[in-house]
Amino acid sequence: MFGSGSFGVPELVVLTMVAVGLAAVVWPASRILQRAGFSPWLALFAIVPLANICLLWFVAMSPWPVLSSADRS
Repeated sequence: MFGSGSFGVPELVVLTMVAVGLAAVVWPASRILQRAGFSPWLALFAIVPLANICLLWFVAMSPWPVLSSADRS
């Protein structure tokens, strides 16, 4: 069962659900980070259990590059 090397329907359903769940978290986080002026790659921290809280604190407490560049012009 575990060493056969092929996936059945239940495994594919679980993998699909995991992929949809990850996309539902990472994609919006990357869009928010990009609009705030940060690297969208930081959104990968949103799927790590304690790193997601650190990411929220980092984004909330740091000066946003988009606002900083708007103030200079």
